[in-house]
Amino acid sequence: MKLLSLLGLTALATAVPAPEPVIPGPGHGKPFFYKGHDLSSLKMLEENQNIYIDTARGNATRPADDILADGGMNAVRLRLWVNPPDGTYGLNYTIDLAKRFQAKGQRIFLDFHFADSWADPQKQPLPAAWPTQLEPLAGTLRNYVRETLVAFKDAGVTLDIVSLGNELRHGTLWPLGQVSVDVQPWSALVKNFTNFATLYKAARAGVKDATCAGVPKPEIMIHLDNGWNLTLQERWYGALVDNGVPVSAWDSFGFSFYPFYGTSATFANLKNTLKVLGEKYGKPMQVVETDYPAICNGQWNPIPESSEPSIPYNVDGQVQWMKKLLKTVRETPKGLGQGVWYWEPGDVVEQHELGK
Repeated sequence: MKLLSLLGLTALATAVPAPEPVIPGPGHGKPFFYKGHDLSSLKMLEENQNIYIDTARGNATRPADDILADGGMNAVRLRLWVNPPDGTYGLNYTIDLAKRFQAKGQRIFLDFHFADSWADPQKQPLPAAWPTQLEPLAGTLRNYVRETLVAFKDAGVTLDIVSLGNELRHGTLWPLGQVSVDVQPWSALVKNFTNFATLYKAARAGVKDATCAGVPKPEIMIHLDNGWNLTLQERWYGALVDNGVPVSAWDSFGFSFYPFYGTSATFANLKNTLKVLGEKYGKPMQVVETDYPAICNGQWNPIPESSEPSIPYNVDGQVQWMKKLLKTVRETPKGLGQGVWYWEPGDVVEQHELGK
């Protein structure tokens, strides 16, 4: 049995203010602010005999989600893979977790990967059983989104947020849906996004099909990495819109924001992205992935240069990072900054080196 002390994790939780009351829908006061964690691996970790120690309660053994909820967590993000070999992060696995967290009062954010395994800017692999031609692939994608959302509804799960893809800087469902924001001139960039736009429209149509089938409409998010890079964000969304995807086809922006992906990943640059995109699009924005390492080892050798060198790589640094990030997002003009999500705070899987 593996024993994991949540000293750092508890420090992060207690750095977050106590849960705010849920405000149902527009027109009912200030928007709900998501203080979430990605807990996609928790079921697998528990099945592998990991346990969690609550240092704020006399080192009591407790579920990680209960420890985090005591510190202010009010929502959980869950990744979904299409057909994973062992079922982890698959539909049944993810529905089971969603039912557990919803029963404890947590809001649920579903993160579609549109892949059988990890999908991120370095890889967006086509599911093995899916078509390799654009038109049938778009049809499969549309049906998959619809059937998935209906499955959650039938299981009694209400989804607050759905992101149609994960970290889509380089598109989805490669090679057909692969894109690059570095293509020049602008006309070539727009053409580069043509297939991706077709696939995004198909996924969005799948959401509409599901709502016509009785699924409560979730908030539809587009999620890119490098939230500090305004040029990336502006070119990406501009090319999408110029391909006939209306601004109304998504409800909110999601960003990843990590300190060790380059020295430009500063709070000042993130703040500028939030300000400029908020002024242009008027949509809610959230940092949907972040974390901060307490101990750097494994792939981080030597320790990478932080984008915020005044914040140390330790437990106190985690608290400082989260406090400053929460403040930055909350200060977005017109209240458009509406959430921060910490990535896998309880993960101890050796292959998942991110931020450890």
